[in-house]
Amino acid sequence: MKNYLIGRLKSFIPAFQGIYFLLSHEKNALIHLLATIFAIAMGLTLNISTVEWLFVGLAITLVWVAELFNSSLEKLTDLSQPGYHPIARITKDFAAGAVLMTTFYSIFVAAIIFLPKIFDR
Repeated sequence: MKNYLIGRLKSFIPAFQGIYFLLSHEKNALIHLLATIFAIAMGLTLNISTVEWLFVGLAITLVWVAELFNSSLEKLTDLSQPGYHPIARITKDFAAGAVLMTTFYSIFVAAIIFLPKIFDR
């Protein structure tokens, strides 16, 4: 049983390495990190409810997941098609579009949750 648990814990290592690589090599990850810190700080400052935290957390998570998939698709596309190819470009644009859509969702969530609390102060 102990070996099983150690094996399961070790299986998290590649995931953490992927997140670390994203943060250390992808320019947009810094923007996402700053936005995440800002959203959490706003939530704490404005004392948002549990349900509101669920939506803020979902928005934050969706953006990070989209960025991780976007970055992985970009790397895979670069590996399979090192030079320019119109289909490779479209593939990367699709993935970037997913990040943009989740970012718009998170801005929408932030506006609905944070703005009324800011203006009611």
